[in-house]
Amino acid sequence: MTSTPDTPSTPRVRAGSATPVRPVRPLASAPSGWTVAARPVGGPAPAMLLREYLVDVADRYYRLHEGRDSTPEEIEQALAEMPSDDLAPPHGVFLLAHHDGEPAGCAGLRLLDDARTAELKRVYVRPAKRGLGGGAALLAAVEAAASGLGAARIVLDTRLDLVEARGLYARHGYREVPAFTDGPYAEVWMAKELG
Repeated sequence: MTSTPDTPSTPRVRAGSATPVRPVRPLASAPSGWTVAARPVGGPAPAMLLREYLVDVADRYYRLHEGRDSTPEEIEQALAEMPSDDLAPPHGVFLLAHHDGEPAGCAGLRLLDDARTAELKRVYVRPAKRGLGGGAALLAAVEAAASGLGAARIVLDTRLDLVEARGLYARHGYREVPAFTDGPYAEVWMAKELG
């Protein structure tokens, strides 16, 4: 379950407000074996999962368009060009999912300029853990975190080839909307109103 990497044309995160962020607690109703909680984006487990996420989406892109995997140099360059520092309080959150005690997935969220819209970024579940409910657990935690940030809506962009991610989002109430970014990897735009 993945979404696309950031692009330079992605809307910028809201600045200036000191909106307090309520902590995201592990979900009582998460599928068996899953817990999701907010963690600092710079920790070892988040860094490992963010790298795996980027390799996953980059390899799929390069296989489709160039018949090859990404190179380590391309991954390093992308990590440097698209840091995840904005997925942190007070205007964002990074969620780490564990399955049976092991780091197994992640998702990020950041407020956009209007402060009522949060953007979903870097949704990832390790391949060996897919199909076990981790995506659903992450999206439930994302919605709780977005509400805690004061958002009334979540938006995301993704690629056409990421069919599993698009299916996950659609099953959880995200609907296609007009384009709100123009980055080279954004092909599908989705949103969900929080209620």
